[in-house]
Amino acid sequence: MNAPCTPVPFHVAIIMDGNGRWAKRRGLPRLLGHRAGVHALERVVRAAPGLGITHLSVYAFSTENWQRPSTEILGLMSILRVYLKRKVRELKERDVRLLFCGTRAGLSPDVADLMAWAEEETSSNSLLTLIPCFNYGGRQEILDAVNALVAEGRSGPVDQEDIRRHLYLPDLPDPDLIIRTSGEQRLSNFWAWQGTYSELYFTDTLWPDFDGECLERAVQHFADRERRYGALA
Repeated sequence: MNAPCTPVPFHVAIIMDGNGRWAKRRGLPRLLGHRAGVHALERVVRAAPGLGITHLSVYAFSTENWQRPSTEILGLMSILRVYLKRKVRELKERDVRLLFCGTRAGLSPDVADLMAWAEEETSSNSLLTLIPCFNYGGRQEILDAVNALVAEGRSGPVDQEDIRRHLYLPDLPDPDLIIRTSGEQRLSNFWAWQGTYSELYFTDTLWPDFDGECLERAVQHFADRERRYGALA
């Protein structure tokens, strides 16, 4: 658990919501909204280190997103392929490390291979760690952790550290701040374990319109709060 009264949210997590509505308002296909969302992510990645952020996790594709139309899923996978092929060199130059969080089950081999390649190519970078949560669900992560313990032959009581050791990225610090765009005010199965004590920030801004100034406002809002983790006021 993070230390209380942290003036800077070292790990900021973002639920990037509103791509479809952004496109609909402009009479554009949903896929163009997702592409505009990639540009928003690039703006935020550039702004984050200057605000003291060391870890940036983004909800890129949830386990529930498989229920979307197949054309949209194929388009999202294509966007990921293009992003990794074109942007890994730039991320290396910016000293950004990529770590994907989620299960690789169900992903096509070429997508899984690209993700592994991008992680390896950026493994020595240290200014900012970018964690796209891809094919990720918080409940699924906890189930996978429990099943891993069962597979080890555990039959007695387990504690929180047993669960944490079997999370997808056990060494990742818990998010200090979770941002959701587009006006929705729910977590949608994001960081179900890690987000227990995260501060929450909701904005009506649609994700493709989100930028460094929006991120700075969220960080300032975080700095104005007092985090007590259940302690007396």
